[in-house]
Parts: sequence; structure tokens; C-alpha cells
Amino acid sequence: MNRYFKLFISILSPLIIGSLSGVATATSVKTWYVTLNKPFFNPPNYLFGPVWTTLYVLMGISLYMIWQSPSTTSKKNAMIAFCLQLFLNFWWSFLFFQFHLIGIAFVEIVLIWISIFWMIREFSKINTIAAYLQIPYLLWVSFATILNGSIWWLN
Repeated sequence: MNRYFKLFISILSPLIIGSLSGVATATSVKTWYVTLNKPFFNPPNYLFGPVWTTLYVLMGISLYMIWQSPSTTSKKNAMIAFCLQLFLNFWWSFLFFQFHLIGIAFVEIVLIWISIFWMIREFSKINTIAAYLQIPYLLWVSFATILNGSIWWLN
């Protein structure tokens, strides 16, 4: 497969998954979400779109770097870790925004954090730069975990 096509697919995949889960967010962010008590450090809504778009692009670039590597058990584990974190990432928006299950979403975001950490560990065995590209994602999800937990506590 052409490397430019692989890069395109690698970047497009997380962007599509993120956009699909964004539908759940969009339906509630201006209705149900505004009624919640939020902590003082809750960012403005307009910030989430650009941040997530950037994170999904970084995910895609690092996925491409792993995909380009030779087939090994480490690559298989890295690809599984990537798919798992993206799967969990997809469902969080539905749990939180669509179904209003703030507590379950909190548990799920902790699982996302663990899966990102695992993904970084697996990526680092293959390509250090691919692993480092995931650090902003881990940091953002760390912040989002605290935010989710705070919203759950306050409501």
C-alpha cells in the first residue's frame, strides 16, 4: 500500500471516530451540559473542538509510524492498544453527553487513561517519536479525567 495512502487513512480514522462521537456531544452541550454545576477550571466549550482535532491528528501520525514498522509481536500489541483506546474514547461521549451517565463516564475515562498509557508504552518499543506524540493526549485526558470527576462530584 502506498505510504501516502497509509498516512491519509491513519489520520482520517481517528478524525472520523472523533467526529462520530462528537455527534453525541453536540446534541447535549448546549442543553443538558449547561445545566450542570462545573468546577472553576472548566474550559470554554469552543476550546474542545480544536484540542481534540489536534489530538486526533497526532494520534493518526503516530499510528502511521507504527503501521510502517516491520510486523512483530510489539507492533501487534501497539495496534491493539491503539484500537482499544480509540474504542474507549469513542464511547465516552455517548456515556457522558448522550446518556448522562457521569459516574460511569468517569470510570470509563480512567480506563481510557490506562489504555493510553499502555499504548504509549507499546509505541515506545517500536518508535519513540510515535510514543512522544501521544503525550499531549495523555495530558489532556488526565485533565479531562479530573474535570469529569469534578462534574460528577458537583452534581
